[in-house]
Amino acid sequence: MEVIEEGGEVLFITQKGKKYLVKVRDGRQFHSSEGYVELGQLIGKRYGHRLKTNTGSTWVACKPTLLDKIMLGYPRVTQIVYPKDLGYIVLMSGVRSGSRVVEGGTGAAALTTILAYYVAPTGKVYSYDIEERYLENAAKQLERAGLLEYVELKHGDLTKQIDEREVDAVILDIPTPWLAAHTAWEALKDGGILVSISPTIEQVVETVEALREHGFADIETVEILLRNMRVRRGMTRPVHLMHAHTAYITTARKAYRETLEG
Repeated sequence: MEVIEEGGEVLFITQKGKKYLVKVRDGRQFHSSEGYVELGQLIGKRYGHRLKTNTGSTWVACKPTLLDKIMLGYPRVTQIVYPKDLGYIVLMSGVRSGSRVVEGGTGAAALTTILAYYVAPTGKVYSYDIEERYLENAAKQLERAGLLEYVELKHGDLTKQIDEREVDAVILDIPTPWLAAHTAWEALKDGGILVSISPTIEQVVETVEALREHGFADIETVEILLRNMRVRRGMTRPVHLMHAHTAYITTARKAYRETLEG
């Protein structure tokens, strides 16, 4: 039976549905608008333990998932790739244990972390960024997540050069992904997958045209919209606010160039 330990992290889910990622330290309190709790009382308790704040609000102390740690614990040094897009990217890219993946645009390292989780324990993510401060932050977050050994952080512009060859996937989250069409082609193995993430349709048009020029096949662009539901008997309906546009996701495959006969 796994229990909460001193120095471990818990995900508090409050009575009002708010979520907080907190490190458990004996002798310390965690305060919120719904009161405070003594963190030491959690040590030795099972995950899922219910506790009350000083104001009587009931909270649940859950074991945080990797996604909880990313969404609630990672500094937003840049815009992150959201969960509704992360799952699609992983599935469409075919990334799995043992995959070798090039990522363009380390940024806040949300996508880097998810990719590292899926390529472990025998694969590798080669993550490029032109900003050293983003790479330094990524190293800290990946170390905290226990995934740093599966990532090689590289200071460089992959629109100019990608060092790796015969990789399974290239995933681009950069302002000018069309400029990386040629370097991605050279890096990918035959049949390898390219994924490009862009916030604007103008970027998509430029990217798709460049992919066509370089001979990529099966080019497709999607937008994923996520709408939560407010479930109450007799009055269930969609919530007023939804996670609408975050990014357009373009996917393509490297098709082997050869002379067609007949």
